[in-house]
Amino acid sequence: MKLFLDWSAYKDAGMGDAYADIPKTGGDYAKAVAVCINSRACEQAGKGVMCPSFRISGNSRLSTGGRIKLLKEALNAELDSSPFENGALAEAMDLCVSCKGCKRECENEVDMALIKAEFLAQRFSTTGIPLRNRLFAAIPKLLVKFPRLGRLIKWRNRHRILARCADRLLGISANVKLPEPAERSFNAANVQDKLKNDTDRPEVVLFVDTFNRHFNPAVAEAAVSVLAAAGYQVHLLAEDEHADAARQPLCCGRTYFANGMINQARQEAHRLLQALAPHLEADRWIIGLEPSCILSLRDEYLAMGLGEQAKRLAAKVLLLEEFIAKEQSAKRWTLTFSTLGKQKLLIHGHCHQKAVGATKAMRKALKLIPELDSQQIESSCCGMAGQFGLESEHAGFSRQMAEQGLYPALRAEPDAAVVANGFSCQQQILNGGYARPLHIAEILYAALDPDGRQRR
Repeated sequence: MKLFLDWSAYKDAGMGDAYADIPKTGGDYAKAVAVCINSRACEQAGKGVMCPSFRISGNSRLSTGGRIKLLKEALNAELDSSPFENGALAEAMDLCVSCKGCKRECENEVDMALIKAEFLAQRFSTTGIPLRNRLFAAIPKLLVKFPRLGRLIKWRNRHRILARCADRLLGISANVKLPEPAERSFNAANVQDKLKNDTDRPEVVLFVDTFNRHFNPAVAEAAVSVLAAAGYQVHLLAEDEHADAARQPLCCGRTYFANGMINQARQEAHRLLQALAPHLEADRWIIGLEPSCILSLRDEYLAMGLGEQAKRLAAKVLLLEEFIAKEQSAKRWTLTFSTLGKQKLLIHGHCHQKAVGATKAMRKALKLIPELDSQQIESSCCGMAGQFGLESEHAGFSRQMAEQGLYPALRAEPDAAVVANGFSCQQQILNGGYARPLHIAEILYAALDPDGRQRR
């Protein structure tokens, strides 16, 4: 079997252990699958994230351990001649939302999100990539190539007949709204006055991802303002200077990766690494805003065969709140914030933030705002999970996941503001009928001293 990802990190996993039950085929991928010890921790209720699909169904096949069992059977050729096309396995993997909860909460750190990416790549290599997957994967390029796509999405959201057509033709649920691009995308010119070339300031790089560039440009602008006000010289990383005249913006490749299109994801990763090379050479911190994108640079990039440069990047990339928390701990963060009044704020962490413990950094950064009463929502996955909650066959499952913790918490505090950094999480909250949640960058920007804040 030719593997699409680099699984060499597992080359010694289970070796010499007679009870490791490593499948006969699959090489190091099989060893990654076999790290599961069948403790069934993924079938527990209560606090934590994993396993969202098991929590709403009670079906053990839809737990991490259940998927592992089916994968072992497939890799041992016990299912059929085309193991990755087996119906039971395909269904179980289809309902994995790649939350990464198992990587943190499983005692053996089973990485089902990474395992699923390889599974999809293997499956699509024989079945072909469905049109819907190709469309969602290509969103970063489509938004640039077809500027009127945003208008089409708005029409679809407002006209039931168009939504039904998309449901029937593409399998995009007519019962949920699609994210709508902003009227204008992020443009460095709008924050040019903040990008002062001051050699006395410590330098950082802000990577503006696809989602905040096209859907939430105010978030990127707020982040620039906060970092500049804190005394940092901000370098923006938004466009590929080596691209053609179309200037295709830089992208981490997350949408391709999540859809099993590993080769395309790797191409995007190479572009990004090339643009980051001088900044890494200068030992600057790379700061980002979208958890699924930025944490991919620390995690998935290490499994894509990108070499030493990917390891260097993984050691230097942080979410905005992680950077602020790090600078606080080092006593280098001197910026103070004004009160927003006695505002109640609910914090919803993206699953990937929870998987790396980054929600602690959110709480720490928000404590810089006087009188702010913040409380973290105790929930599993919100259920949107990228495109999962937009797909016709998954929209119902998605809402059930939201009802496991997120929606009840929002109903219990109808007057509270909500902070949610994940783009998918924001859309799930909106689709539940709640007010637009804010990114932490927007909260911090709002709390800047009015004398030092300029209109964006």
